[in-house]
Amino acid sequence: MTDLYVQLQAVLDALPQMAAMVHDGVPVQANLRWREFFGNDAALGSSRDWLERVHADERVLAIAGWREFLLHGHAPAFECRLQDEAGIEHWFEVRLGSPAAEVPLQAVTMTDISARRRLRHSLEQSLDLQDRMLDASMDCIQVINSDGTVRHMNRSGCVAFGLPQDERTFGMQWADLLPAAFRNKGRRALAQAAGGRAARFAGQTGSEGALTQFWDNVLTPMFDGQGQVNGILCVSRDVSRQQHAERRLRIACEIDELTGLPNRRSFNRRLRLSLQRQRECNGTLGLMIIDLDHFKHVNDTLGHSAGDHLLRVLARRVAAHVSDTTLVTRLGGDEFAVVLEHIAGEAELLQVAEGISLLAESSVTFAGQVINTGMSIGCAMYPRDACDPAELLKAADTALNDLKANGRGGVRLYSRRLMAIAEEAANQRLMARQLVRDGGVVPHYQPKVNLQDGRVVGYEALLRWPCVEDKGIGEDCQLDEAFRDYELASRLAEAMHLQVLADIRAWQAQGLQVLPIAINAAPVEFLRDDFAEILLEKLQRFAVDPVLIELEITEQVLTDRGSAFVARALGLLKEAGMRIALDDFGTGHSSLAHLRDYPIDVLKIDRSFVARMVAEPSIRAIVEAVGKLGPSLRLDLVAEGVENASQRQILIEAGYRIGQGFLYDRAVDAAQVAQRLQGAPKLSTA
Repeated sequence: MTDLYVQLQAVLDALPQMAAMVHDGVPVQANLRWREFFGNDAALGSSRDWLERVHADERVLAIAGWREFLLHGHAPAFECRLQDEAGIEHWFEVRLGSPAAEVPLQAVTMTDISARRRLRHSLEQSLDLQDRMLDASMDCIQVINSDGTVRHMNRSGCVAFGLPQDERTFGMQWADLLPAAFRNKGRRALAQAAGGRAARFAGQTGSEGALTQFWDNVLTPMFDGQGQVNGILCVSRDVSRQQHAERRLRIACEIDELTGLPNRRSFNRRLRLSLQRQRECNGTLGLMIIDLDHFKHVNDTLGHSAGDHLLRVLARRVAAHVSDTTLVTRLGGDEFAVVLEHIAGEAELLQVAEGISLLAESSVTFAGQVINTGMSIGCAMYPRDACDPAELLKAADTALNDLKANGRGGVRLYSRRLMAIAEEAANQRLMARQLVRDGGVVPHYQPKVNLQDGRVVGYEALLRWPCVEDKGIGEDCQLDEAFRDYELASRLAEAMHLQVLADIRAWQAQGLQVLPIAINAAPVEFLRDDFAEILLEKLQRFAVDPVLIELEITEQVLTDRGSAFVARALGLLKEAGMRIALDDFGTGHSSLAHLRDYPIDVLKIDRSFVARMVAEPSIRAIVEAVGKLGPSLRLDLVAEGVENASQRQILIEAGYRIGQGFLYDRAVDAAQVAQRLQGAPKLSTA
């Protein structure tokens, strides 16, 4: 028996666990590790209350397990903490057993699992930290298995997908959680990520309106140690705030702040869409460009607040006059556009346009002041006039510009003839730029002669240019349109004046007696209040006496905008010694007040009167009346376009002293003028 006991003890001592045989709760035999832990190798009885050494948090569980074992002979293993003799806590896994039914002993084994518990606790803490980190994220984070089922999802994801926030049981199909409208996008992105490539797609949840949420979904494949995809990380970011901000910004960028109408940016986008719709249904579209007449005058006289008020009132009237589906926009300044879709034809477009033009006839008041204005409306139609937005807008602009150039007010429908006129004007401006750029401006001089004896008394400098066919500049091309453009007119005049002054200086250097030279000024040159200063500065630079220059202006200069500038400029030039000639007299809005209010020295009667006076008595009467008027006003009279002796004789009898025309000579270049100045010849009328 003793040998058996010794053998049993040896077996128990060899066990890595703490083990003891217990009778009535008292260890009767324990192995070395048990005795070492409880601290008494001699008296096992001292550890009979080993259950009391269990930590208080697990003691109830341990006692319940022990009782279960005593009653039924079996009990599940449990984990608990016990303190050793040094007061250090250890975690143990406790298992209870009975060696044999006939033996009244119980076997207790305790396996130290402290290291495993620490590792497990560390892992649990790490996982908990990861979960808390994921849950703290505002992004919806989902871990998806390769088969498309959900492995894990953070709290934000659960909320977004309508799952309980503490959901930990997943496994549902990820794509099925998406809104129906975006499931196909999600499945394609999921397949791409499962194939090893990152994917991205935009999603949307909620109903249309303020509750709508917009999502940016990024799916990234996760790889195992062998480089195989073993999961997919999906990060869904709520970009609703950005989307709504962009929408508000887009609206702000496309709405005119003053009138509340769509602006030019919106107009360009919506016109393209309108044309696309009409193209798809073979429909017709009408475009109107509206310009307010004399709007600058309103700002200048009543102030910009009045101008803004006028724009707001007319914007409301136009928008109320047309249907809700009609696009009304403010393009900028005092210009509006109206787009009519599905119109029956030209008649309907004109009817709507004329109705809009009448809206300006009802007066607008501001601060007790009545604002009077009008509208000029240019119209074009798709597809008759143009098939793309730019060309359609160009066509409507062409009609509007033609209307404004011919008096303003009313409605003008685009036609091919208007485009031909506009293209010709554009070509003239282009040719003028080429001439200035290439130095092609060359003055020629037409003599002005004494009608009685043919003696040359002066010259008129006329703009000429070489014939350059490869550049489209021929001898018969016209540049009238260029002189309506301030920039071009100024540059042409600059080139012309510099060349004329250079010729005068060259003639003087040759010791020639220079006769007065007449130069022309276009109306637009007076739009800035420095014309006289610039011209006098040129004269000073070339050392040319102002008495050698005669400035020719037309009646249009005196009636156009900036007439106050004109009066000041002419006064300065007159004071410097320059003579002023009123050219083309009788062709404009002739007024004797012009002769009274401006320092005019010379009247030049237009060639059209000279050409018709022989055959038309009424025209001859006008010529004779002007002839009598000149001496009374102390004005020199010059007749243009004298081409035959009959005309010369009538002019002499009517009191004209000076004439110019083909009867005497054509315009000649500077070298020919120099030759004639040397001999100062008389020009024959034969």
